[in-house]
Amino acid sequence: MASVPVAKSHGEYDLAVLGAGPGGYVAAIRAAQLGLKVALIEREQLGGICLNWGCIPTKALLHNAELVHALRSGERYGIYFDNLRVDYARAYKRSREVSQRLVKGVEFLMRKNDVKVIFGSGTLIAPDAILVENRADEQVVKARNIIVATGAHPLTLPFLLPDGSRVFTYRQLLEVQRVPSSMIVIGSGAIGMEFAWLFNAYGVEVTVLEALPRIMPMEDEEVSAEMVRSFNRDGIKMIAGAKVVDAKVDEKGVEVIFEDAAGARASSRGEWALVAVSVVPNTRDIGLEKAGVALNKAGYIEVDEQMQTNVPGVYAVGDVTGKLRLAHVASAQGIVAAEAIAARMGKYHGHVPKLDYQAMPRCTYTHPQVASMGLTEAQAREQGYEVKVSKFPLRANGKSLALDNTDGFVKIVADAKYGEILGVHCVGPGVTELLPEFVLAKSAELTTEEIARAVHAHPTLSEALMEAAHGVLGLPIHV
Repeated sequence: MASVPVAKSHGEYDLAVLGAGPGGYVAAIRAAQLGLKVALIEREQLGGICLNWGCIPTKALLHNAELVHALRSGERYGIYFDNLRVDYARAYKRSREVSQRLVKGVEFLMRKNDVKVIFGSGTLIAPDAILVENRADEQVVKARNIIVATGAHPLTLPFLLPDGSRVFTYRQLLEVQRVPSSMIVIGSGAIGMEFAWLFNAYGVEVTVLEALPRIMPMEDEEVSAEMVRSFNRDGIKMIAGAKVVDAKVDEKGVEVIFEDAAGARASSRGEWALVAVSVVPNTRDIGLEKAGVALNKAGYIEVDEQMQTNVPGVYAVGDVTGKLRLAHVASAQGIVAAEAIAARMGKYHGHVPKLDYQAMPRCTYTHPQVASMGLTEAQAREQGYEVKVSKFPLRANGKSLALDNTDGFVKIVADAKYGEILGVHCVGPGVTELLPEFVLAKSAELTTEEIARAVHAHPTLSEALMEAAHGVLGLPIHV
């Protein structure tokens, strides 16, 4: 290692945050609000993957896809077109405009909260020091506390390496300005399903391959079944139990070879392939070993309830913890870590909450959307609960009918004895916006009866939440 100069005249910080994604920049803001002197270190762009190449641009593209999907069904609403033309390049441009606007907002928040932003690659060289390298420039940032928020990157397959031409990661796919004629999506988690629906809306022939026995394997079984029905109607081919074992890439496209549930070999061919099987934490080559920070067998940083690692003064938030790899979870963890640090420094005297990961929302922004929290019905039974299950179909909801979007349901899994909400699983229009009512209810330890008794405006999609709660009590009104 080259000789390291003394840190440039920034002085010593109360907190240095390594990584400016949703976990890191939120932690920096909260710590600064509590009176800490904060440095935020980022090697690329403020906002991290989420704002620049993940959550935000995909949602902009998905909104475009929803409009395209609706226009292609225009005759149903008495809207007629001659030679409808859609321009994916313009959709891409709008997605970049949305991302850039949000990044500028984060830049403003850093200035507003007096957070020192330092660009470069950061490496822990001690529990209280980070070496930051930016081209030929090097400096050491000293801090009493450090938060590691370096995120994760896509897992790749050794026989199907991304090239940004035929084989893509989700980030690479967000940089393209045209659509292919056909695409193979490997993996049916949120990323795979969102891109499958997005490209299908633009007329791409899409096949989704999932290695596990069912599509969207982390969701409730009834959610999986509903999504398969909906995607099949849109012409998306769904193959579960398809273990990808090899691939061939040529100038015309990609052939993906897989073993089906019976062990027989089959293949699927597309112009492009998206590998969306999982992610890997960014914990290598950032000095964690030198600082003595412990990792688990999967390579994630081990943390306690306040996000502190085994090394006093060193914390971790977001995807590197492996708790729930979601942007809003990272932000919640960032606030907890910042408040815990401020409390230990005597600058915060409020309550530092313990995060309940069973009350964290999980969302997939397809059409229909999927939103869930807590235990699936199968998980609740496996854990020994005596459960009551209620499922209210959206075809019985007036607003859903008015929107001409009746796919889906609201399903509640509750403890039969006490009425405790164990899990909620929703499929349908706008359900990602509805789920927080149950998140709040679970966090406040409300029961299904209290949800049922709360008056919901008519006609709204939110009535489905109330109706499902009535169903848990055995007193459904509209089914």
